[in-house]
Amino acid sequence: MIAVFVNCATILAGCIVGLLFSKKIPQKVTDSIQLACGLVSFIMGVQMAFKYQNVVYLALALILGGIVGTLLDIDGKILAFGKFLERVFMKKGGVTGDSPVERVATNEVGAQGETSPSKAESFTNGRPQKNFAYAFLNASVLFCVGAMAIVGSFKAGIEHDYSIIFLKSILDGFISIGFAVAMGVGTAFSVIAIFVYQGALTLLSVLIAPYVSEQMISELTGSGGALIILIGINLMGLKKVKTANYLPAVLFSVIFVLCEPFVKGIFHL
Repeated sequence: MIAVFVNCATILAGCIVGLLFSKKIPQKVTDSIQLACGLVSFIMGVQMAFKYQNVVYLALALILGGIVGTLLDIDGKILAFGKFLERVFMKKGGVTGDSPVERVATNEVGAQGETSPSKAESFTNGRPQKNFAYAFLNASVLFCVGAMAIVGSFKAGIEHDYSIIFLKSILDGFISIGFAVAMGVGTAFSVIAIFVYQGALTLLSVLIAPYVSEQMISELTGSGGALIILIGINLMGLKKVKTANYLPAVLFSVIFVLCEPFVKGIFHL
């Protein structure tokens, strides 16, 4: 578990640096940093997405994952958890009144008294809105998906080889600086998701490892890359995409790889 703690620590350190600098950076510079973070995320996602081995698996995983995630409203639930963290931690310091998220939501009330939750939560005038829950969601997804988190956790748990997680920690630390400047303190709370996710993978690595193949890592990387592309699209303000609704795509990638031998056996492929 030491590697997980190191990963969380580097992200927190990066967020602290980013938040300290963000107070001295003009809004237009912050906007440019956010655009740069979105562009980098997009490029990272494209590189990862092309690691897939079977494009049919990737397509089906994203389509079915998007359907399941939308029906379950995963994005909304993660945002709600982010807002809960905001209420618990941000108001203990004496902050009163409506939170930034709530103020944005209030401004989105229409003539009939109706609100537009998806737009209110993260977008204003076509540009991503800087708020706690939105930062928590995007940072959690970015830091958790990807081959380094999975393979690194397995190596740490089974072989006590922490090199991959340590490398991931360095990269995450630098990325968290830009995210904290662009999206705010909610980025730091993504360590909760990282601790639970990578910690669980590390502890369960001995049980899971026999089922993890090179093909599974490739398909997981491909679907994870697609999610990071969506984060990039969001950060660049090109379109409001509920990224977390596509998280089940990662699970479907695993299911397809596990079922492949049985399907080939049935059809004698």
